[in-house]
Amino acid sequence: MLFEGNERKQREREMRQAGRLPPGQSLTLKWPVLHYGSVPRFDPAKWDFHLRGLVEKALRLSWEEFNRLPKSEVRSDFHCVTRWSRFDNAWTGVLFRDVLQLVQLRPEANHVLVHAEQGYTANVPLADLDRDNVLFATHHDGEPLAPDHGYPLRLIIPHLYAWKSVKWVRGLEFLDHDQAGFWEQNGYHMYGDPFKEQRFSE
Repeated sequence: MLFEGNERKQREREMRQAGRLPPGQSLTLKWPVLHYGSVPRFDPAKWDFHLRGLVEKALRLSWEEFNRLPKSEVRSDFHCVTRWSRFDNAWTGVLFRDVLQLVQLRPEANHVLVHAEQGYTANVPLADLDRDNVLFATHHDGEPLAPDHGYPLRLIIPHLYAWKSVKWVRGLEFLDHDQAGFWEQNGYHMYGDPFKEQRFSE
């Protein structure tokens, strides 16, 4: 245990010196589980994924159809608003940009409301999703996501606090304005930059 503690402290110093550990955060070698509500049950026969809102034609994908999309691997850091960070996570899934190619956005689209199980939502500017390391993950560190970490599908947005990396994601709604999601309606910051400590709304 002492060796593990020293290893963690050394790694934390390295990440802070490299500019990868945001202020107010501590490194963890584990992956804590945090979410609101219960873990939803996954039924592949009923699961679907929607792209709607400011698109020329709304799209619905079944689980089978979603899994036919090209797979990619991304390695990135993960920062929770509760002040822990986990580094060099290996994610496998479908890039946001590959999903975006399935629909034609209307010119006025500039924000996205992410929809998940049980009515959960999170707001993200479109520009923050349209990056080369943002993806819908099905696997973490070589293993399928555990149910309490978002199985079967979790959105990963590495440069924002992890509440924006929505678990159990079921679709995207494209908007021409910013619209507060679940945690944003309950006092969390509308954007959530960990390096600016944007934890809560002003």
